Amino acid sequence: MKLVGKLVGLFRVAADLTQAQLADRAAVQVETIASIEQGRRTLLPDLARRLDALLDTKGALETAVDNMPEVDLIPAWAETFIDLEREALALSFYENQVLPGLLQREDYARAVFGSRVPAFSEDEIDTQVATRLARQSILRSSIPPSVSFIIAEAVLLDRLGGDEVRRNAVRHLRQCSTLPGITIQIMPVGRQSHAALDGPFVLLETPDHQHLGYAETQRGSQLISDPDEVSILSQRYAMLRTQALNAEDTTGLLDRMLGD
Repeated sequence: MKLVGKLVGLFRVAADLTQAQLADRAAVQVETIASIEQGRRTLLPDLARRLDALLDTKGALETAVDNMPEVDLIPAWAETFIDLEREALALSFYENQVLPGLLQREDYARAVFGSRVPAFSEDEIDTQVATRLARQSILRSSIPPSVSFIIAEAVLLDRLGGDEVRRNAVRHLRQCSTLPGITIQIMPVGRQSHAALDGPFVLLETPDHQHLGYAETQRGSQLISDPDEVSILSQRYAMLRTQALNAEDTTGLLDRMLGD
């Protein structure tokens, strides 16, 4: 990533452009160009092609990106995704194990991190919980992203943390469903077909209108930028939305769970 970033900076200077000028011509934010040049953000294939055309570099950047080691193309853990999440225009979550981090109360988050094997120390749990709660500020920002959540009903039937934590989680979910720009749908149990049997995933749209996917495994994570792979996840998410309860029926289900 650092080597590719240095190449972008070298080619930009050779073309007698500032970062702001290159960003404007590439229709991206100047921070995007700065982060790429500093090696803090991966240069994605579609932007590499645009920069090659703008800088007349004869495919050098696209070739570099295509031959980057997998460890650079697919970050090992979630830091890159969290940075992208903070800036995203739109986010779509499918979750079948726990509530998405953006919808977790503190007590629920503590139950999640307290379940880890091997166990976190109390200080580590405090740090993880604080970081998770800080991420949720994007839902209440002055210009919030458009966010869609599809959550398996089994997540809400589980008693992670105990009955009180579960009830608080359902009540919090009901409250979040009224926030601007947020849609919550529950995938009911007992279905005879399901579009995402391979597990949970996230779709996001960056300020540069790049569409990415993200998926976590037991010991790592994968940021997905290949357009064909992102298209597959988008098709699955579209099907999930038709299989899940709509927003109004989801609200009714949450109210029934709360006894309201």
